[in-house]
Amino acid sequence: MSARPPYPRTGRLRVALAAPCAALLLGTAGCAFGEPDPDPAGEPPNLPTPSATAGPGGGQQVVATVLAKGLAVPWAIAFLPDGGALVTERDSGRILQVGPASAPEGMKVAVVQTVPDVAAGGEGGLLGIAVSPSYVKDRTVFVYYTTNQDNRIAKLQLGGAPTPVLTGIPKAGNHNGGGLGFGPDGFLYASTGDAGKTANAQDPKSLGGKILRITADGRPAPGNPTPGSPVWSLGHRNVQGFAWTSAKRMYAVEFGQNTWDEINEIQKGGNYGWPQVEGRGDDRRYVDPIVQWRTADASCSGLAATDRLLVTACLRGQRLWLVELAPNGTVLGQPHELLNGRYGRLRAAAVAPDGSVWVSTSNRDGRGRPAAEDDRILRLVFADGGAGRS
Repeated sequence: MSARPPYPRTGRLRVALAAPCAALLLGTAGCAFGEPDPDPAGEPPNLPTPSATAGPGGGQQVVATVLAKGLAVPWAIAFLPDGGALVTERDSGRILQVGPASAPEGMKVAVVQTVPDVAAGGEGGLLGIAVSPSYVKDRTVFVYYTTNQDNRIAKLQLGGAPTPVLTGIPKAGNHNGGGLGFGPDGFLYASTGDAGKTANAQDPKSLGGKILRITADGRPAPGNPTPGSPVWSLGHRNVQGFAWTSAKRMYAVEFGQNTWDEINEIQKGGNYGWPQVEGRGDDRRYVDPIVQWRTADASCSGLAATDRLLVTACLRGQRLWLVELAPNGTVLGQPHELLNGRYGRLRAAAVAPDGSVWVSTSNRDGRGRPAAEDDRILRLVFADGGAGRS
């Protein structure tokens, strides 16, 4: 067993949460937030004494620890079986491994791959990453990236040449999508943007403005809404983050244009209305979002999900939004904001094997004001939440 990381550079914030949400965080094992219990092989991490600041009205505490710093636009996070994480850098085309080994001021960071043919520019570059569910046997990783011709998905073994499995996804300076992840059904899902051409989102023959569902070889997955098509849902403007709860419900965050950003529950064959609808509407042909925010308060890229909690990482809004779900998957109460302005632009969000949430900053993407330590990977736990083991 590898040594337990020290998780230094810790700050504690008090965040006002409604009582139902606090009860969920403190009482639901699946949320898995909180200081880890002692590991059978050793003691808990030796955390420095954190500083406490009060959010509006006081309330639930969250501990934010800097695990890595000095990165360049870390875009996506995917965990390996050993508890370390693979992190993509959008503009450099590099895949980094963060942990599980520790370093003097966080976790060890190593470059494990530079993906060839990445054409970074605007919102394009090396974007999503997913680890094969059979990684222990096949050592395979999947990446979503922009080339000079298209956006594409490829599979590789770290250090080896990528093999494209799906090409021809529309590309542009903006709206390239880029989310990638294996669902509970074992198939690979990818989110694509409309590439600045709004008609793509409603065109069933276009791969743009969709959520796709494919096999590991890039073929349309069995059971898709249209046989022979990789399209799982359509009518999306630009989805970058999605995740599943333990109940196997899929949710995605979506960038609006000028008015509303969204969280949607993704349904098989669902049409989410873009460009005819932004936010909620009266047209029953389209699926309404479960949550919508003004774009200045959100513009969320990353999404993490636990049993009944969605955690979004927002760029323009420079905060996290926490959305509590009822047992039937609907929203319970009002969303709550965390870390507002504390770390700048936030991009990726992912639940770690120990139940904590890892979040990346995106202050070096040309739209932020980077601090000396940017960009960073943060580890978030909620006080007294029963996080599980690191």
